[in-house]
Parts: sequence; structure tokens; C-alpha cells
Amino acid sequence: MSIHDRIATPDGKRRYVRTLFATIADRYDLITVLLSYGRDRAWKRRLIALAAPSPGVRALDLATGTGDIAFALHRRGCQVIGLDITLRMIELAVGKATGGPAFLVGDMQALPFPAGSFDLVTTGYGLRNVPDLTGAVDEILRVLRPGGQAVSLDFNRPSNPLVRTVYLAYLTIVGGALGWMLHRDPDTYRYIPASIRRYPGAPAVARLMETRGFARVRYYRVLGGLMAIHRAQKP
Repeated sequence: MSIHDRIATPDGKRRYVRTLFATIADRYDLITVLLSYGRDRAWKRRLIALAAPSPGVRALDLATGTGDIAFALHRRGCQVIGLDITLRMIELAVGKATGGPAFLVGDMQALPFPAGSFDLVTTGYGLRNVPDLTGAVDEILRVLRPGGQAVSLDFNRPSNPLVRTVYLAYLTIVGGALGWMLHRDPDTYRYIPASIRRYPGAPAVARLMETRGFARVRYYRVLGGLMAIHRAQKP
């Protein structure tokens, strides 16, 4: 069965993503550097700059992975919880920690927090990977306090057909090569372009956030529009 068939339904994508990220967790930091040509940390710094958190802000970092954004928020004086669905990712994040953020395993479609718990919710590469994008947006809105903000970094789905074709072809070729070298399975990182093909793209995600109740929704083009950062506020 192809990757596209495996992620064609919410249940199929849920199973595939959980297995995939458990497999790649120990090489996650390496692969983000390689696929971004070392630009990943700069993009995350821009996310933090756009969020502009002040000391004492209660922050939740979703799909935290090994904790890059959570640690950056902590350095800005935030009270941070990092959440990820993959146990191994959380183990690696905890292994980096010497105090600071708290980390826990959880599902961003069913967050284990009361409504209005956070001033800020961030995610890096999280929305594209959830089986139910609308459900995840609803949960982010629910756990934010009124006036709180959400900031998300992710791959974009370019609207120009030629650019999109070249972009996805590049990710497929490079991802396949890295998958073979690191895991002896070329499909491992071909998931990224496969998920982008099913992702609605930055403008549509912004419209969805507005439809679900967010205000002041904006997105910022990164890497010429191949990536995007969304910022939105709970009214």
C-alpha cells in the first residue's frame, strides 16, 4: 500500500504518523537540519519573535518533538509545557532538559487541559500532521485564554502548479535518499511531500482558523512561500 493510501483517511493517517515518528525520533533533529539546509532553527526563532512572549506567559508547545521551541520559550521566561504524541520524542526532550519546560505525551486533538489554560500555543510542523485539522484548531482555541494567541510554523503547499511540482519532486527525491541512508526505507521521509499534497496550504489554513473562531489571523511567507508561519488570536 502506498503512503498516499495509508494517509487517505483520518484513522489511517493517525496510525501511520504514530508509527513513523516513533521510528524517526532518534534522528529527528538531524533530519530537520538536513532537509532545511540548517535553516530550521532560524525559522523557529522567527516564530518566537512573532509570538513575542513576555516573562511569565503560560505557553503550550504542541508536536514539540525534542523540544526546540519549548526550550526557546523557556529561555524567554515562559512557563512551558511541551506535548507530543510520540513517547520517544518526549524521552529525548526530557533528556535535554535541566529544569525548565515540562514534557508530556498527549494528543493535540484531545488536549488534557481545561479551557483557557494558556496565554500562548505554539507548534512546529504540527498542524500538517494531525488526522483532523479542524479538530486540532478547535482544541487550540479551547485551551487558549481570551486574548491568547496561537503561532504555527509548517511547510506550505505552493499555489503555483509549477512551483508546487518542483518543490514536491525535490522533497520526494531528497527524502527518499535520506530515508534509504538512515533507515533503509526510502518511504520514511517521502511522507513529508505526501502530507503536503493533502495539506490545504497557508491561505486555506488561515481561513479555517477564522471560521473556527480565531481573530486577527495572519500568515507570513517563509523561504519564498515554501514555508509559512500562522499567527492568530482568541477573541
